[in-house]
Amino acid sequence: MIDVYYWTTPNGHKLTMFLEETGLAYTLKPVNISRGEQFKPEFLAIAPNNRIPAIVDLAPGIDGGPVALFESGAILLYLADKSGRLIPADVRARWQCIQWLFWQMAGLGPMAGQNHHFNGYAVDPIPYAIDRYVNETGRLYAVLDRQLRGREFIVDTYSIADIACYPWIQPERQKQKLDDFPDLKRWKDSIAARPATQRAYAI
Repeated sequence: MIDVYYWTTPNGHKLTMFLEETGLAYTLKPVNISRGEQFKPEFLAIAPNNRIPAIVDLAPGIDGGPVALFESGAILLYLADKSGRLIPADVRARWQCIQWLFWQMAGLGPMAGQNHHFNGYAVDPIPYAIDRYVNETGRLYAVLDRQLRGREFIVDTYSIADIACYPWIQPERQKQKLDDFPDLKRWKDSIAARPATQRAYAI
């Protein structure tokens, strides 16, 4: 059983998408970030960076007791290795998958997150910041669109690379036109149609 410390953010959705896809047993432990619950000492003991998601694997199958992890990319890698699912077995394909996971963690997520902040939450609009992050989000959409040309998924088979990226493609919120990125649009629609994705978002 895996305890999942979660809220309905893009990074939170990554974990429920993975878990619903693989059928690993888990229990949701909501952390209401709008109420500051991410700063509670008991959560900080698991996730010192006070960000969701985090997990505690109560039966990791290794010595030393439960395993606690924070950072959604690290958690996806851990769960993929634990389950043997959603990461390629072939060495070259595995590293392609990890490469795109890191791309999301270092690029798409932070840039789209700043896009959300300056477009939706900044008290005073800052045109330079808005333009910078809208344009950078569009550049990253184009990178992913090119990668998906001629491929069903980011590394050919559905993987944690797709799961990491999917929740961050929010064209309406990010001031993008998905029709400008036809392969990205096809990919997004196909993942949205997966029963596991629909169950994850229903949560």
